[in-house]
Amino acid sequence: MHLTRLALTNFRIFSRLDLQLPKRVILLSGSNAQGKTTILEAIAYLANFSSFTASSDRQLLNFNLSPQPQLVGRIVGEYQRGIRTHTLEVRFIQEYNGNPSAPRFRKEVLLDGVKKPLGELYGQFNAVTLLPQMIRIVEGSPSDRRQYLDEVLSQVEPGYARHLANYNKALSQRNALLKNLSERGGDVRQLEAWDGMLSEHGAQIMHARIQALQELESLVLPIHQQLTRQSEVLRLAYQPAYEPLPAPKGQLALPVQTSLDRSGINAKEIDEGLHKALHAAYRQDISRGMTTLGPHRDEFRFLSNRIDLGDYGSRGQARTAMLSLKFAEVQWMHAKTGEWPVLLLDEIMAELDPQRRQDLLQVLNDVEQAFLTSTDPELFTQEFRSRHEVWQLQDGIVFLSPIS
Repeated sequence: MHLTRLALTNFRIFSRLDLQLPKRVILLSGSNAQGKTTILEAIAYLANFSSFTASSDRQLLNFNLSPQPQLVGRIVGEYQRGIRTHTLEVRFIQEYNGNPSAPRFRKEVLLDGVKKPLGELYGQFNAVTLLPQMIRIVEGSPSDRRQYLDEVLSQVEPGYARHLANYNKALSQRNALLKNLSERGGDVRQLEAWDGMLSEHGAQIMHARIQALQELESLVLPIHQQLTRQSEVLRLAYQPAYEPLPAPKGQLALPVQTSLDRSGINAKEIDEGLHKALHAAYRQDISRGMTTLGPHRDEFRFLSNRIDLGDYGSRGQARTAMLSLKFAEVQWMHAKTGEWPVLLLDEIMAELDPQRRQDLLQVLNDVEQAFLTSTDPELFTQEFRSRHEVWQLQDGIVFLSPIS
């Protein structure tokens, strides 16, 4: 899989940009705030339909635009998947309907010129993104790790995004009902309909997460051992809020270091068990006014030689674990889809020592297309720069050869 064209209109710093893209590794060089990361952000948006920097899609519109009745920003990506060529277009539309202080904003996505619901478009284009701030997947909150899992699974598992959306809708309704029951009382049997929806969609989410983490771990292990010169063993330890495995007799809980094989559990078994667990937790849920069980409270941890990197690992260990995970993600997506994802690397070389830089460049041999950014092209060897494309950005303009 590779992009053949990227066109941006009123997106971030770019009023207009139209690039024909070769099936190669492309290094985007230039000073800060020239638009390098914005190009990566636009490409990543075609895969996840969310920004890795903006908290709201409104922020993606070019802020230099003068007020108009309607402002439209666009990302257009033409890409080849197998033998077929497709076009994905994302439109950001801001309209002023008589109230300049409260414009209406909406987003539209089109595949091959046909407007589609967002849930049908995940997985059409695949990308793996590595940014310096993604170290929070190791060091940050459980929600950061859940978001990571949801994003990668939405790209490769058909229906995952739909199950996630339906689960979140049911969760919101159940929590509202729980709060009402807590404050005003009422018939708890009202929860049963939401229990069924939560367990049905939650089971699909949990089953996908179980399989994904086990598959990623099998790929991460040899990569991480190579990056650490055989000194560390990395595990991805899943900690579901609802444990589908029965507890061993006489043991109330298992420590995080204990490896559990949940691969033999199917979605139907998880559905039935979660449904019963939700019912058993009525008293606690009503007391707290919220749903205490389900994949919205799942967690997974990075364990290196049985040490939890999120709590006790060094910055270097966390960075290496993140690098290992992303290398594994590239291989995993290829195995799941039959296509190499587009690889996006933002200012990563400056974060790595010389040996890690060599390891990083080695993985580029396994992808069809990659985009890298750097303020200092000297971090890349002369041999690398002679073999790959080096484009320079200055004031939002892309020069396809270095500026003399």
